[in-house]
Formats: sequence, C-alpha cells, structure tokens
Amino acid sequence: MTSPAFRPTHIVPRNGMPAWEAPDPARPTVPLDAFLPVRLVERRGDWGHILCANGWSAWVDGRFLVAVPQDPPTADDGPLASAADPRPLLDRVERALADYRSAVEELAAGALDGETFHTRTAELRIGVVVDGESMWLYDAEHARWEYADGARLSTYAADDGPRATADSGRGPTQVVAPDGP
Repeated sequence: MTSPAFRPTHIVPRNGMPAWEAPDPARPTVPLDAFLPVRLVERRGDWGHILCANGWSAWVDGRFLVAVPQDPPTADDGPLASAADPRPLLDRVERALADYRSAVEELAAGALDGETFHTRTAELRIGVVVDGESMWLYDAEHARWEYADGARLSTYAADDGPRATADSGRGPTQVVAPDGP
C-alpha cells in the first residue's frame, strides 16, 4: 500500500521486472513485483530511476514501466522521440492486417490447413488502439508501441532491453517532475 503523500507515475508491468542498483546491467538488485506503484524520478537514455512508496529506489528499463493513466502526450509536450508523421506506420499496419485477413479467409475456405496458417502468420505483429483522436500503434519493424495524436508520433513503450550509449552506458540525465505533489 502506498502512503498518502506518495503519488505514483507508473506501475511495474504484469510480469514484474528486473531492477539494478545503478544504470549498469552488471549491478542487479532485487526484481520488482508485478503492479508495484512507483514514481519515475529521472531518466538516463532507456534507464529510469524509480522511487517506491517505502523510500526504496532502483534503476529499471524505463520503457517497460506502465504509465498511470493521465493525458497522453501531445505535439505541444516537446520534441518527439520518433517520426513526426504517423502515416507510414499506418500503411505498414494496414498491410499486416490485410495479410492476416487474407490468411484467415483462406483458412475458413479450406484453402489453408492449420499448420500452413500458423507458418504464414507467425511473423505478423499488429497492434492498434483507437480512442477518439488518440491512437496507439505497434511498430513491429522497430519492436515498440507508438502514440499518435493525429499528426505526430512518440514512442510509448519498447520490447527490447536498455541500450548502452557511447558515453559508458549513460544517456543524458533528464529529471522527471510528476504533476502535483
């Protein structure tokens, strides 16, 4: 349970996640439990420094943290992490969906058996959530979720682990200030 003064900005994903004493893969610590509320206090590249309600802190792959529901990012929130135009990603999603639909129709018509259907669709990855003007798209080419506000994209979450940068594994430090106390 969290204290009244502690306001989480994120929760740990459903499968829990590894944690480190420092933004260094060689310094692991106790893994975090699933759905643990945390506050993201700093970012260094892909690394996120989190604070727990009991005062314990650790470093995690910040891209895997699940944001506590709040307004999604907009183009006015500052520079975006990826392509400014969502249309190329929408084109790839449409092609993947068309390929999947074609395979489903062939399976239903008896033109494909289950094994061939499995083989044909094994590499397809599609994810789309549309909520009014907001949209989340899975970019299978780059293994990450993108948020679109209708005009621009920003990276929302990624599938791979934290990457070391040329400057000894440390990206630029960014202090994250959550809204409110």
